Amino acid sequence: MSRSFSRAELVSFRDAEVPDLLSPDVRLLFVGINPGLWTAATGTHFAHPGNRFYPALLRAGVITEPVDPAAGMSEAERDVLRRRGIAITNLVRRATAKASELTRDELVEGGERLRALVAEVRPRVVAVAGVTAYRSAFGQPKAQVGRQPEPLAGSELWVVPNPSGLNAHETVATLAEAYAEVGRAAGIIDAGTMRR
Repeated sequence: MSRSFSRAELVSFRDAEVPDLLSPDVRLLFVGINPGLWTAATGTHFAHPGNRFYPALLRAGVITEPVDPAAGMSEAERDVLRRRGIAITNLVRRATAKASELTRDELVEGGERLRALVAEVRPRVVAVAGVTAYRSAFGQPKAQVGRQPEPLAGSELWVVPNPSGLNAHETVATLAEAYAEVGRAAGIIDAGTMRR
């Protein structure tokens, strides 16, 4: 069941951190830019009601049951993701109202933190959600969405579109296409699998 927060309640979560969602066998590590205030308030990644992350994962076949994170996920719901080998982290840990509040230095530092995390948990595939943040974090100003030519700490590296409702260029359908690609690369879904 969805929650609602006053503006003052949301602002009180500025600079809060949301723990990574990790599992013993990570096949696909999704990387957000940083937690939004709604995510920080619920302790759940990609939780804002306007975010298309979970609907796109469902349509892609990466997850098989709907997830409504707006009120925060239960441990049982988190376990569903873990059992499928899905993990979630962020480039920058601190919550902001907008990703544009982050500094380039924070993104570069976040890229280094991500490299260390990937070396530790060794996912098959890393999917960074947001090409602009990826370019800044890794000093790759010409990077495009898709599979990157170089791995990250031994893992296949992809850049996928940001699922935020603010990214008007994308729809649930186009996000699902990109997420199905990384799901297949990670071995979470079979070739050709995508819900219509």
